Amino acid sequence: MRHLLLLFSFLLVTSFCIAQEVTTIKGTVISTTTTQPLESVNIVNLNLVKGTSSDENGHFEMTAKINDTLHFSYLGYKSIKVKVTNDWLKYGDVKIEMTELALALEEVVVKQLKLTGFLAVDIAQVPIKTNYRYSISGLSTAGYEGGNNSQRGISKVLGSIFNPADFLYNLFGKKPKEMKKLRQMKQDDEIRNLLASRFDREMLMVLLQVDRVDLDEIVSQCNYSKDFIETANDLQILDAISECYEEYKVLSRNRG
Repeated sequence: MRHLLLLFSFLLVTSFCIAQEVTTIKGTVISTTTTQPLESVNIVNLNLVKGTSSDENGHFEMTAKINDTLHFSYLGYKSIKVKVTNDWLKYGDVKIEMTELALALEEVVVKQLKLTGFLAVDIAQVPIKTNYRYSISGLSTAGYEGGNNSQRGISKVLGSIFNPADFLYNLFGKKPKEMKKLRQMKQDDEIRNLLASRFDREMLMVLLQVDRVDLDEIVSQCNYSKDFIETANDLQILDAISECYEEYKVLSRNRG
């Protein structure tokens, strides 16, 4: 009986070590519609927070371990998650199929400027973005973006500094794993390159485990303007949240 228990324990430990072993996996991404390879598919290992892209033949390689989850996203195709299995490691190169989405254009209302020919009048019709960023003494970061140069904008900045940041605490204080991923995302050059070309926030939402509304609210609570939120690419949003997190840690330390 003792020998059986020792054998079982040995097999259990061996299986656990194999499952934790990081290796290189290979695959090819193809379209279910055309069966042709898809180039430049964004692929992220959600567990190791590592990213890569498929080449012109749809082929990719990346580090992973058993039970890791890979996230595949490509413009015009439905994003999918695929788990790394023993069979994948056993058979090597596997085919990942992505399904094409029906593209639907949303109605866009364009407000045409009615020019009068008088420069002073016409200039007044052009919308001007008035975003002002405030520097906070004692913090090494660039500061806070208040939105506009008004008493309300300044009050918003000062209020975020001197009042308890409950919303940010709920995010940063209760999601240490997500914040660890945030730092890992910033350190991975491939993920940064992927995010720099994206504006859909999908990869950020998947990695940080928040929806689009909460993600925009996080950036807003970090005192970035609506204009910034609407125009920034995903890498800029990542850096904004990271900067806010670092400021939050400084302020939390000072309160303690």
